[in-house]
Amino acid sequence: MDKGILYFSAPWCGPCKVMSPLVEQMEKQGKIRVKKVNVDYDASLPAKYNIKNVPTMVLTDLNGNEISRKIGQMNEQQILDFYNG
Repeated sequence: MDKGILYFSAPWCGPCKVMSPLVEQMEKQGKIRVKKVNVDYDASLPAKYNIKNVPTMVLTDLNGNEISRKIGQMNEQQILDFYNG
């Protein structure tokens, strides 16, 4: 099954500022498939997935169905474990 991560973040969020460059680097390296969602500019996806905190990562199948989610700051290994878990 193919999957991807919806990464919900905001420019004012301290942990997001740490995670965002890491997430971008991991995607460029082909380790994860991710779509970044800035909650300040896109209200529809955060509402659809009932996002209350940032950073939040939602693992979805390619139809957008939620498989699992993690809230809070994660390091590279934690992101990989979440993605591959």
